Amino acid sequence: MIRQAEPADLAALPEIERAADGMFPPLGIVFPPGTTVVEECDNPARVIVAGRPPVGFALIGVVDGLTHLEQIAVHPGHANQGIGTRLLEAVCAITAMQAGLAARTTADPTTTAMHTPAARATAAAVTLTTFRDVPWNAPWYARRGFRVIPPHEWGPELSALVEHERALGIEVAPRVVMRKDL
Repeated sequence: MIRQAEPADLAALPEIERAADGMFPPLGIVFPPGTTVVEECDNPARVIVAGRPPVGFALIGVVDGLTHLEQIAVHPGHANQGIGTRLLEAVCAITAMQAGLAARTTADPTTTAMHTPAARATAAAVTLTTFRDVPWNAPWYARRGFRVIPPHEWGPELSALVEHERALGIEVAPRVVMRKDL
């Protein structure tokens, strides 16, 4: 079951992220110590979860006016069941719906948008940063319609995000920025 996170769900999500991150060391990718991405989130409206209790999640924000997938993680004990794909499809569906609603809201001021990050996005597209050569990263997103975008297509916020990731030491293997227009 894919659903909007509830406040009580947030506490379980860091363990899912840590477990999913445990898939990377055999590839030579070890993340720097510190908090998980989802631990920094205190707004359940930014999170879509799979299951009750959650076994996977997608964390979204807005970067350069586009929905940005900050993190998607599925507990390895639930891998290869299509959960990540369903989470990604939900992010894209919410983004497309919100972009259409935003267009109608502009034309009809009586229409109200949901209060999610996707509702603040100004275009029907999703961006993300990911590892280029990890099979369940860039190649996986490419099979789902994402394309690598070169630096000259990045907006200022996305450029700053990539630099921030580098400063944190996340770029421990080649990374790319990807986008899917909906």
